[in-house]
Amino acid sequence: MKQIKLILLLLLVTSFAYSQEQGNTEIESEADKLAKQLQNPIANLISVPFQANTDFGIGSADGTRFTMNIQPVIPVSISSEWNLITRVILPIISQTDVYGESGNQTGLGDAVISGFFSPKAPTSGGLIWGVGPVLLVPTGTDNLLGTGKFGVGPTAVALKQVGTFTVGALVNHVWSVAGASDRVDVNNTFLQPFISKNFKGGYSLSLNTELTQSWDYDSTNGTINMFGAKVLKIGKQPAQIAVGPRIPYGNGNTAEWGFRAQFILMFPKG
Repeated sequence: MKQIKLILLLLLVTSFAYSQEQGNTEIESEADKLAKQLQNPIANLISVPFQANTDFGIGSADGTRFTMNIQPVIPVSISSEWNLITRVILPIISQTDVYGESGNQTGLGDAVISGFFSPKAPTSGGLIWGVGPVLLVPTGTDNLLGTGKFGVGPTAVALKQVGTFTVGALVNHVWSVAGASDRVDVNNTFLQPFISKNFKGGYSLSLNTELTQSWDYDSTNGTINMFGAKVLKIGKQPAQIAVGPRIPYGNGNTAEWGFRAQFILMFPKG
C-alpha cells in the first residue's frame, strides 16, 4: 500500500501544478526552449543522456549498486505528419552484495529499445503522444546483471506542456519470448509518471517515479526521483546537467537510499 500512496501523491501534485499553470505565456530563451524539449521523451531533438544512479543499503547484506544508463534518443521523420523516435537504454552496472553475500559483478545489463510513432503536431487540446514496440535484449554479461531473456511488448507515452510545466506518463509492458530456459520468465509492467517545472535561464525541477511491477512474482519495486537541472553550453555544444535524490520503495530487493546525477548532450535540429 505504501507505494500506491506515493504514486497517488505524485499524481495529485501533478494535477495541482498543472492547474496552476494555465495561461502562462512567458517568452522563452534558447536555453529555456532546450530545457522544455528535454522534458518531452518524444521531442524532435537528438539527445544522448548519461544517467548515473547510485543506490545504497540493498538487501540483507547492505549491498551497493552503481548504474550508468546510456540513453540515446534519435527522432526520424517518416512522413510529413509522423516521426519515429527510437530510444535505447543500455546500462553499465557495478554492484556488490546486492543479492546477499553475492560478491561483486561489473558489466552490461539488459538493453531496452523503444520505438515511438508520434504525430509531429500535438492534438487540438495540446496532447503530445506516441506508441510503438519495446524490446528487451539480453545483453547482460553476468547472470546477476541481466535476465537472460529476450522480450517484447507495447510502449506508450503521453504528455502536455502548458507554459513552464510538463506533465505526462510513460508506460510499457514486456513479456519474455525467448532466451535461457533455466532463467525466470519476464512479465513486467513499467510505469513512469512525471512532472517538470522550467525556470528562466534553462533551469528546471523534475519529479517522477519509476515503478516496475513483476506480475508473475507479485513484486513491486520503484524509486521516486527528484532532481534539479541546468542547460548550459560547453563551447558550442548544448548540454544539461542534473542531480538529485532517489527514494526507493517496494516489496522486493530495494535499496535504502540513493542519488542520481545526469549529463545530457543535445543536438538541436536546424
